[in-house]
Amino acid sequence: MSAFATERAVAIDAVLRASKICQKVFNNLITKDTIIKGDKTPVTIADFSAQAVINTILYKSFPNDPIVGEENSKKMQGDSEEKKEMRNKILSLANSVLDTHLNEKELLDSIDRGNCSGAHMKVRMWTVDPVDGTKGFIRGGNYAVGISLIIDGEVHLSVIGCPNFLVNFKEPESKKGCLFIAVKGQEALICESFVAKNPSLAKIASILGITKEPLHIDSNMCKYCAVARGGADIYLRLHPIAIDFEEKIWDHAPGYLLIKEAGGMVADMDNKPFRFYFRKQLKTNRGIVVASPKIYEQVVCAVQQTITKEI
Repeated sequence: MSAFATERAVAIDAVLRASKICQKVFNNLITKDTIIKGDKTPVTIADFSAQAVINTILYKSFPNDPIVGEENSKKMQGDSEEKKEMRNKILSLANSVLDTHLNEKELLDSIDRGNCSGAHMKVRMWTVDPVDGTKGFIRGGNYAVGISLIIDGEVHLSVIGCPNFLVNFKEPESKKGCLFIAVKGQEALICESFVAKNPSLAKIASILGITKEPLHIDSNMCKYCAVARGGADIYLRLHPIAIDFEEKIWDHAPGYLLIKEAGGMVADMDNKPFRFYFRKQLKTNRGIVVASPKIYEQVVCAVQQTITKEI
């Protein structure tokens, strides 16, 4: 049996079941009114339901492994009718894909199981991002469900589910839905953002001689997947959203390993490797640069040239 075969199978199962939940939420709870009003309730329900399912499956197979996730159950607790209705929806969705049904207490406990601080530098732990790419999810665009296994600060396994990811970018009418799997040392396997424009990207593209329009994809993880699959050449995340903003490990650990095992290169804007053992944040890194080995050095130079001028 190959290394991490059991972990791989469990993670795939968890991501597929969580992805089914997200699709159910989109099909049944998101309407045009949701988008117009900016109602985040469906996203909240998808987040909690998917995290509950993933945490339950991981805990059943690996009860001693800490889990680092984004959500906790505080938003769900309370005696108001709104909170009760939310809990009922989340419980129903989670149980619709689980083999053994949860009660309300078990549901809350499963979500809070993802509250590990990530402070242990020498530990085996899982990261969970139940819905990466909120805007894409709401409008039926790209989003991802991602899990990674980190041991002693190194990512050893990642599974990323992208339910709306085109199988072929060149054919808009092609089938949707891809599963990306990477195990350290075993190469990557692929199973068949519309955001405010960053002026730095245009400058970097000019330096590199890139004239094609950028590929617009929601979700950080889906962008990693696009480069890993060869659908894009570069993924850049240059400026923090706020001065005190720090990237979260669950947003990047799965994609980091996928790129490495696909033969690509990834580091921060200062060309420093990612460090996944400083709590929940990438505290020693700023920005993200992803590219193929052939052009990576050129991209890093262009990024540093642009950022230095702006500073």
